Amino acid sequence: MKKLISTVSLICLFTVVSLAQVANKQTYLKEFKQEMVNVYSKNRTLNIVFHGHSVPTGYANTPRVNSLHAYPNLTFNVLKSHYQTAVINVITTSIGGEQSEQGAKRFSKEVLNMKPDVLFIDYALNDRSIGLERSEKAWRKMIEKTLKANIKLILMTPTPDLKENILDENAPLAAYAKMIRRLASEYKTGLVDSYALFKTRAEQGENMKSYMAQNNHPDELGHMVVATEILTWFM
Repeated sequence: MKKLISTVSLICLFTVVSLAQVANKQTYLKEFKQEMVNVYSKNRTLNIVFHGHSVPTGYANTPRVNSLHAYPNLTFNVLKSHYQTAVINVITTSIGGEQSEQGAKRFSKEVLNMKPDVLFIDYALNDRSIGLERSEKAWRKMIEKTLKANIKLILMTPTPDLKENILDENAPLAAYAKMIRRLASEYKTGLVDSYALFKTRAEQGENMKSYMAQNNHPDELGHMVVATEILTWFM
């Protein structure tokens, strides 16, 4: 955990995506970060919600679910270490095997009802089953409902799939990552560009297998890569 905190400090100095393109990382969660330093009796319960598929749920080698070492709980552990007076709930509304159309259908009832202060969406891996056009339509529905409710939103590009070559610009997941970056820029939301983080490692000669529990599920090290970038929005 100390290693993760140290890595966050370093990554705060850099970002995969230009801040001019999406929400400003230094100011987007300013009010939320201020609330995290409130003390009794001025504090309240703060809800961070992760919506998506099997990756935020914590699936490792299916059917094993390693929730405690998935990026939502890794994020929670570091936030509680850093913001020791904060009352934080980290909630996963994710379902393994689900794609964004299915997630959009239950969005109001099962996600917005959780009263998130900050919401993350991660669906691109499974959206290959429905195609870019349908995927974008579902993402837009969720994005617009979130922003209408005045909830801070951070979109997430996909983690790797070993069945694809992450260095191939024409790989299917590359197109979904590009779409999500475009939506984050258009709506001025936050962005965690997981795909770019892993691609950079692959470009440096790292083997993606060292980050994966199976072809489409990160292991703990892979989840740490994602959590480290998530945490830059809160530090």
